[in-house]
Amino acid sequence: MRKFSVLLLALFLCHTVIADEGMWMLSNFQKQTRKTMKELGLQLSPDKIYNPKKPALTDAVVSFGGFCSGVVVSEDGLVFTNHHCGFSAIQQHSSVENDYLKDGFIARSHDEELPNPELFVRFLLRTENVTDRVLSAVNDNMLEYERRNITDSIMVAIQNEIYEADSTLIAIVDPYYAGNEFWLSIYQDYTDVRLVFAPPSSIGKFGWDTDNWVWPRHTGDFSVFRIYAGKDNKPADYSPENTPYRPKYVAPVSLDGYKEGSFCMTLGYPGMTERYISSYGIEEMMVGMNQAMIDIRGVKQAIWKREMDRSDDIRIKYASKYDESSNYWKNSIGKNKTIRQLGVLEKKKQMESTLFQWIQNTPSEREKLLRLFVDLELNYKNRRTPGRALAYFSEAFLYGPELMQLSLDILNFDFEAEEKQLVSAFKKILEKYQNLNLDIDKEVFTAMIGEYRNQVDSVYLPEFYKQIATEYQGNDQAFVDSLYTRSKLTTPLGLKLFLNQDTTFNFIEDPAVTLAIDLIVKAFEINSEMTEATDNINEGERLLNAAIRRMYADRNYYPDANSTMRLSFGTVRGYTPFDGTEYNYYTTTAGILEKVKTYAGDRDFEVAPEILSIISSGDYGRYADKNGDMNVCFISNNDITGGNSGSAMFNGKGELLGLAFDGNWEAMSSDILFEPDLQRCIGVDVRYILFIMDKFGHANHLLEELKIGHK
Repeated sequence: MRKFSVLLLALFLCHTVIADEGMWMLSNFQKQTRKTMKELGLQLSPDKIYNPKKPALTDAVVSFGGFCSGVVVSEDGLVFTNHHCGFSAIQQHSSVENDYLKDGFIARSHDEELPNPELFVRFLLRTENVTDRVLSAVNDNMLEYERRNITDSIMVAIQNEIYEADSTLIAIVDPYYAGNEFWLSIYQDYTDVRLVFAPPSSIGKFGWDTDNWVWPRHTGDFSVFRIYAGKDNKPADYSPENTPYRPKYVAPVSLDGYKEGSFCMTLGYPGMTERYISSYGIEEMMVGMNQAMIDIRGVKQAIWKREMDRSDDIRIKYASKYDESSNYWKNSIGKNKTIRQLGVLEKKKQMESTLFQWIQNTPSEREKLLRLFVDLELNYKNRRTPGRALAYFSEAFLYGPELMQLSLDILNFDFEAEEKQLVSAFKKILEKYQNLNLDIDKEVFTAMIGEYRNQVDSVYLPEFYKQIATEYQGNDQAFVDSLYTRSKLTTPLGLKLFLNQDTTFNFIEDPAVTLAIDLIVKAFEINSEMTEATDNINEGERLLNAAIRRMYADRNYYPDANSTMRLSFGTVRGYTPFDGTEYNYYTTTAGILEKVKTYAGDRDFEVAPEILSIISSGDYGRYADKNGDMNVCFISNNDITGGNSGSAMFNGKGELLGLAFDGNWEAMSSDILFEPDLQRCIGVDVRYILFIMDKFGHANHLLEELKIGHK
């Protein structure tokens, strides 16, 4: 009995929400959450943060492109986001002659601001709980796929109702708590978003891969865009006639900074966490998706990086895709490492043991869930081998050679789509061609063939491996060379023939398309092998999630992140990464100078002499901290994950302190289990942003737009 009590206490402690844990829904704030925020230093009332009927702080927060976050900071629609969030847009406008990645970009007038047709910002208008309606037609006797089909159809019906009432709105119903709840979010998108200011990458990406996910950090990770609107401030596609968007709410900027213990809250669109997933799911993640990213992307990126270092043209073409790939590659390395170091699996298993005992001791639960963990273990075991193979397959072939990506994009081209979608799809494909080097892609393809062969059982090899063995005497390179020589899709000419439906070009018989179809068939075959297990796992994880919440029915739970707007809160503070070491809660420009010297000759830490002169001058003006230093970055114990990049970090008055851009290396497993002593949210100080805009960019015309609070 004593052992059970100890385990129960351990589970309670691991799941008790403390001040810095949680990604909270704005429309479902609990009384205890509001009370805790106030105790920590929040001065705003909840209706000043989120209010569907009146302007509030959330009206200044945007989903940036659907993959990052941002914040509106001027009456003329200026948006601050991270440099790495704007990286693709900056790269698209760059060339060897106008290298905005290396030199930065500054628009001196509205006319010089650069349009980005594929970019959008999304404003949340309101959210609504639709759980009862979505679950109204399901019952406990249904199979999981039957339940999913019904809930999906109702979700689509709700979304269509909103669209039919107002076609300018975007309605999305998302599952929460593993499909136990459903909430409707209604958004409005603005699609005319223009690049206004970008610092050189030696500021915006200072430290690059070396410092990624690491504290102490000295990265000025910011860029500036502007939202444009059509008539009556309504959303409109790009047009020279559009005017700057007039926001409902503008986030004020603070020059007062922070101190250790200062209240800090983050508003943004975190991508995905899995805090409630079973230990079996964690094990699968480690050996499957995470390890596949580590192994496959490591090989691909080494090829890309070698060629990027040799040529400015290649560096510019490959910058964005390398940045995106390497970010999650390093994340996977850190996640697997900290899962082991912090004993995450052991903690999860201990919690599951406690939950199992509660189920056994509760008659109503025992009747329904006695086999919950046995079934989860069995189904994860049944999915393990094909699941791992599919993870490696996807990384090696679907996200590996760009010729295969192009073939699949063209294969899926929808001629019946509306003109706007047709043009957009065409531009995306053409952009891939513009940033493709065939020699590099052939080397990547050859490497992927060998790496995949080494990682999986031969039963999971696609048919073309037999062709390599017989027709090409086992020579992977010869197969790839022949493929690229014979396919017309290696250049935009093949795309043109396809779009024109040229009768001299049999698209389906092109060797690249034939191979792409074979890959689709193989992926479907592997996936089919685990369909039953996957359905059973989805049901088990859903039941597990619900059981945890029933076990502590009086608790205040937050749902996992799912790319909807969330608020996290905590305080600015340092931490102890390991015994004998203390990390301060902020960094200064002195650290930039130290790293430049320490890593002399390392491209990750190269900074132009002009910028070094500005940083070392000591002329920080009103942007200096109270002690005279120029703070660069700071950390808080706010909860953060991917998608939070660019999220606004506010003080207790709702004034902008900075932009979140990273987590820290010692807590990379936090998407699975929050580590209160270690997890930190890294942000770039807004004063450093303004300092760079002012002293480097001489962008007074932009600074005058901001609502800056003086000291």
